[in-house]
Parts: sequence; C-alpha cells; structure tokens
Amino acid sequence: VLDRPHAHCLSVHVVSLPCPVHFFSFCFLRSCVSFSSFGSCRYRGIELEALLDLKPVELTKLFPARIRRRFSRGLPKKYSVLLKKLRKAKKECPMHEKPEVVKTHLRNMIIMPEMIGSVVGVYSGKSYIGVEVKAEMVGTYLAEYSMSYKPVKHGRPGIGATASSKFVPLK
Repeated sequence: VLDRPHAHCLSVHVVSLPCPVHFFSFCFLRSCVSFSSFGSCRYRGIELEALLDLKPVELTKLFPARIRRRFSRGLPKKYSVLLKKLRKAKKECPMHEKPEVVKTHLRNMIIMPEMIGSVVGVYSGKSYIGVEVKAEMVGTYLAEYSMSYKPVKHGRPGIGATASSKFVPLK
C-alpha cells in the first residue's frame, strides 16, 4: 500500500522503472533528495559540497537503517579498492570530460557522495552496463541502475501451456 507522501511518484516514474522493488526504493530516494531553486542538489537537507566534506561517521547517520547497519558492521577491502579506482579515474581525466569506465561486480556497493561524476560499469550477469553516477543516486545501490534480467514480453502461449494449445499449426 502506498503512503500518501509517495503518491506523487506513481504517476511520474512508474514508466521508467519496471520492477516494483526498484520503484519503491526510487520513491524513497526522491523523498530524500531535493533540489534548491539554484539547481544545487541536497541529500536530507545537506548540500552536495557539505556532503563531500563530511566524515564517514557523520555521513552514515544520514543514510537509511539498512545502509547504517552495513557501515557499522564494517566494509570489506574490495569496496575501498573500487573507491580508489574511481578517484584515480576522475583525477586522470581531462577537465570537462567523463572519466574512464571502472568495471565492477560489486552490485551491492552503496553510492557515496565522492562517487558523483564517475562512470561505473556494473556487471549484470552477462555484460557490464555503464552507469554515470549523479547526485540523485547517493544512498542507493549500484544494482538499482543495472538490470540483471530482461523483462518478460508475454506473447502467444507455447506448447504445454494449456490443454487448448497442444496443437500449434506449422504455418
């Protein structure tokens, strides 16, 4: 059941998000991220520049409970290695250019403010899908932007679907 504050999300974003799980996390994200009149982005009332200056402990307090728990239990080294690669790619790229794609299998990586502007190749199980990290994505997972399945396109029933479909003409 949709709560009243998220009712506005239903008419605007249901077309672009095929999975209900992604839809509800996107509604939650839209309620946390806001834009001021000058176009600067805010996450839970804190501007982007201030988010970049926050210490990890202070930043963790802004995230939802699931992500706070993940940070409190400690992150493995592979997540910090990905952040180092993203920093390096951003530093090496020329001004006003997109950085090189950094490929990763870490679909459960939480998008941090320092990742904004980076391009991450997220593995979908078959190929790497390029995701350009934007300010609205802070506090979500990389997997939410890389579909791991192809949505079902329902067509005609095949053999064995029902008793009436046992005979399928060749022409």
